[in-house]
Amino acid sequence: MRKLLVLVMSAALLVVPTKAQAWNNGVANTAPLGWNNGVASTAPMGWNSYDSYNWNVTEAQVKANADYMRDNLRQYGWQYIVIDWAWYYPGSGTGSPNQDANLQPRLRLDEFGRPLPDTTRFPSATGTNGFKPLADYLHAGGLKFGVHLMRGIPRQAVADNLPIQGTGYTANQIDNTTTASWLNLNWGLDMSHPGAQAYLDSLFRLYASWGVDYVKVDDIAAPTYRQGEIEGYRLAIERSGRPMVLSLSPGPTPLANGAHVAANAHLWRIVNDLWDNWASLDALFDKLRDWTPFRTTGAWPDPDMIPIGRLSKQGPVGSPRYSNLTADEQRTLMTLWSINRSPLMWGGNLTENRAAELALMTNAAVLGVDQNSTNNRQLTGGTRQVWAADVPGSNHRYIALFNRESAAATVSLNLADLGIGSATVTDLWSGSSLGTVTGALSRSVPAHGAALFRVAPLTTVPTTPSYTLTARHSGKLADVYNGATTDGAAVVQWAANGQTNQRWQFRDAGGGYYQVVGAASGKCLDVNGGTGATGDGVQVVQWTCHTGTNQQWRLQDAGSGYVQLVARHSGKCLDVFNAATTDGAQLVQWTCGTGTNQQWRRTAV
Repeated sequence: MRKLLVLVMSAALLVVPTKAQAWNNGVANTAPLGWNNGVASTAPMGWNSYDSYNWNVTEAQVKANADYMRDNLRQYGWQYIVIDWAWYYPGSGTGSPNQDANLQPRLRLDEFGRPLPDTTRFPSATGTNGFKPLADYLHAGGLKFGVHLMRGIPRQAVADNLPIQGTGYTANQIDNTTTASWLNLNWGLDMSHPGAQAYLDSLFRLYASWGVDYVKVDDIAAPTYRQGEIEGYRLAIERSGRPMVLSLSPGPTPLANGAHVAANAHLWRIVNDLWDNWASLDALFDKLRDWTPFRTTGAWPDPDMIPIGRLSKQGPVGSPRYSNLTADEQRTLMTLWSINRSPLMWGGNLTENRAAELALMTNAAVLGVDQNSTNNRQLTGGTRQVWAADVPGSNHRYIALFNRESAAATVSLNLADLGIGSATVTDLWSGSSLGTVTGALSRSVPAHGAALFRVAPLTTVPTTPSYTLTARHSGKLADVYNGATTDGAAVVQWAANGQTNQRWQFRDAGGGYYQVVGAASGKCLDVNGGTGATGDGVQVVQWTCHTGTNQQWRLQDAGSGYVQLVARHSGKCLDVFNAATTDGAQLVQWTCGTGTNQQWRRTAV
């Protein structure tokens, strides 16, 4: 039996929990311009040393992983081999590679304060070789080479007051005395001083001479977004004469900086370090959804390295192990990354891959979704999610079904929502044909599991028109809180974000009334408590559609293109409580009046 919930008119009782950040967070929801410098036209695919070796990786280990990629993975698009942090720090160890107050141990730098590889771990870097011999080895195998950098200039170079190559400036003129909390080897750069850009230019000239193809810059996207320094790294790459991928770390990069980061980097972290536990993976559904407007050619929101395979052989987190993610969770990760066109940077030690890891990395049909799809988007939120993407050059669709719940569950897509009547369906993970599907694509999906399909339409149907409902006083949209699909989910106002939980369909209920149906959930706009709930302030929710008049609404002209939505059972209007203008303000029913918080613009989408 449903409980009658009449909200007492108290702001304290009507506070809605903070919602996952909307797609644009106040930034215009327009497609950004990615940085096109001849690289990263698709999301990069490769291996990074951090998850398996911390900062201890050696030249021999890098070559072994490169050989594995060359022989087993290159033909599937895997190509980058990236050495992560502190490759210029001497020796190896289990702790963080910091220097003490006396700048000990000493880093290996050249005369212009530019880091050189530690020759204990990278013996081919002796003298002035740098990483050129290793990069040449990778290039000969058809692969590409990348390195990690901390933002800025080594503190040691500043203390030694080393010259900036090709200028009259010195290192102690260009630092800004900011450093990372987790690694103290560098000072940030004062980009208002011309010597700072000159230092970065010299750094990237050196890396270009080595043959570097990919640079991951740390302590630059979060916890503080370093806009000036990001622009400096981009400019240095452009001036180096060698196209390189620019990756920013760590996260979460602020969503408000989405347009800037998409124009100045090829990939950027949207979360902090990701490890092999379900809670961290589960949190990425909302993060990837929120970054959808900023995904474009040359600009790839990065959910971090893939913590699958043999991890933490020498740290940094936990004991040596194969990934703690279950087989279903690993498939979910690869499906979620692929339907979002995320960078695929493998974390496990490649040479210890088993058949299961190799199968995840070599499914050409799944990887094809990551590398060649468009209009990637979430259709249905909540714990049973549906994502879709278009197949370029055809009317086919990629469809991903996700079950975030702790038991097996059926996840469904109404094909008519995509204008499809019937279609042939192929399971991309197994390669098997599911034959012809009509009406709905429904599958039982394991707990924490995923399924991925290619849908080829046989017949089409007219799509049911969907509308947004925009509150006149706030400019915000009627929204099912957090994209929930359950009965009783709150209906609030929220800034426009393009998601289907802000879209509504109007079904004729007779007598001039309509059911207002959520496009994401298929459930009706409902005055909570049934037909007896006629008081002011009763919460409006979504609920499975039925014949009750508390789910029937009349559109009443309010002038200037706006309408009031009047509940049939009570004669009261859909109302933003207290005329609030904030995201998350609850929708209620209230005696109809002239307030603009009861006036809605219905716009077809």
